[in-house]
Amino acid sequence: MKVTQLQSLALYTTALFFVASFEFSPVRAQTKSVATTTVTEAELYRPNFHFTPKKGWMNDPNGMFYADGYYHLYFQHYPEKNVWGPMHWGHAISKDMIKWEEQPIAIYPDKEKYIFSGSAVVDTQNTSGFGKDGKAPIVAIYTLHDMEKDKDGKLDTERQDIAYSTDGGFTYKKFDEGNPVVKNPGIRDFRDPKVSWDEVHKQWIMVVAASDRDHFYGSKDLKNWKFLSDFGKDLGAHESVWECPDFFQIKVEGTNEKKWVLLQSLGQGAANGGSGTQYYVGDFDGTNFIVDANFEQRIKREKAVWIDYGKDNYAGVTWNNIPTSDARRLFIGWMVSLDYGGSVPTNAWRSSMTTPREMQLIKKGNEYSLISNPVKELDKYVSRSIEKKSLKVKGKTPLFESGKIDLRQAIISFDLKKLKQDTYTFTLSNAIGESLTFGLNNTENYLFVDRTKAGKIDFSEKFASIVHKAKLDKNQKEANFKIVLDKTSIEIFYNNGEKVMTEIFFLNQPFNSISASSNQGIEISNLVINQLNINQNQ
Repeated sequence: MKVTQLQSLALYTTALFFVASFEFSPVRAQTKSVATTTVTEAELYRPNFHFTPKKGWMNDPNGMFYADGYYHLYFQHYPEKNVWGPMHWGHAISKDMIKWEEQPIAIYPDKEKYIFSGSAVVDTQNTSGFGKDGKAPIVAIYTLHDMEKDKDGKLDTERQDIAYSTDGGFTYKKFDEGNPVVKNPGIRDFRDPKVSWDEVHKQWIMVVAASDRDHFYGSKDLKNWKFLSDFGKDLGAHESVWECPDFFQIKVEGTNEKKWVLLQSLGQGAANGGSGTQYYVGDFDGTNFIVDANFEQRIKREKAVWIDYGKDNYAGVTWNNIPTSDARRLFIGWMVSLDYGGSVPTNAWRSSMTTPREMQLIKKGNEYSLISNPVKELDKYVSRSIEKKSLKVKGKTPLFESGKIDLRQAIISFDLKKLKQDTYTFTLSNAIGESLTFGLNNTENYLFVDRTKAGKIDFSEKFASIVHKAKLDKNQKEANFKIVLDKTSIEIFYNNGEKVMTEIFFLNQPFNSISASSNQGIEISNLVINQLNINQNQ
């Protein structure tokens, strides 16, 4: 994914303005009972378990694969500053996708030739010939962005290159003698290749974002690519250029049926404005991707179908080479929006990734839906729990006694029964009056998140200008919520991940309470509040 020159200038200008008003010095947080207490930026805002780089700018996740017991995560990275700049591939590894170990830079840019987003595959059959001593090579496929051509306004600014690793993905050698493997076809925005193995047709498949559509390519050796088809020009959201596609086959839950899913991000025009990722469900014949007819009708009805209806899940893609014994489709996204990514109030580093999620495809009647939930690995970090089988709420009622759970890292789940035409509101709050509300409006049929009072919001007029909503098809009779909380984020998984909302926030003091309220009362059952004990930086 590319932040355009105009975007990067805007982000850089905003960042400079913000740094002037938010010095990189200890942040001061006030409480009602204690005089001014000094806390560091990291204590306030460095997530406990969402991946962040140690320093510098980060955007899209790139090149994810699993091998030799480790999940590899690469990411767009400018280690020298906290604003977008010369793109590198940063690198981190994890045994469980929760605790990450940052590694040295994996791929460096050359002068004025930035390493943009892409993917990596484990070439188990050594189709590329890059293997050494019987070890399968890792082949990275990425967009090379020529900044000199960019500044001159030329169309052929972007092309697809490869590099390969013979040490398991820690260091790479660029395939200089054979690059580019896909030349620019005369399209200004031509980037973010996602490559995967098509087992049915015995070929490598590459999907590349090409302005207002995707291009599909096929290859037998990862070095020589043939154009197959294009897709998407007149279907789905098109408020800005397409970026960061993903393409994979997945089994429909509870059946032996398999479908192909295309993930497609775009920088503007998501469900609540700003950045987001839509998806398509269909079939692939080895050349063409054909959207399922019922799903196409759903797209036309809803204008676009999104994997996440919050403001802060963009450019996400899935891991390659997950073992067949596991067989999950595992996803991670960049947890921010292009609307304000360069001006969020952190200075040592900028931005984080979402909680890794398992994606599943379900079918209700004739309609397919992609659902997502936090990976099960998160559960092993639960240190203690509060459980209530039943709770009847009248007025505004706390869900637990203050101080019992640290809401800077927690998972809260509950069911709502016997729902009426009412609004069911849940409020996270702290001692200095900051709050974030979320819940279900069962009169107008939508989920909502309101962060207009959740700490710092003035760094961007687009950050908290409206209440963010996820439309529901009908009045709900019952509901299930799972809430994942970190220092600066909330991820809401509704009805087993059928609707998801991801939002970030920046408090002056942590939340210490969560309460529930409605006009007609609430019946809450199976309330579980899990305390997590994670610190990825230890």
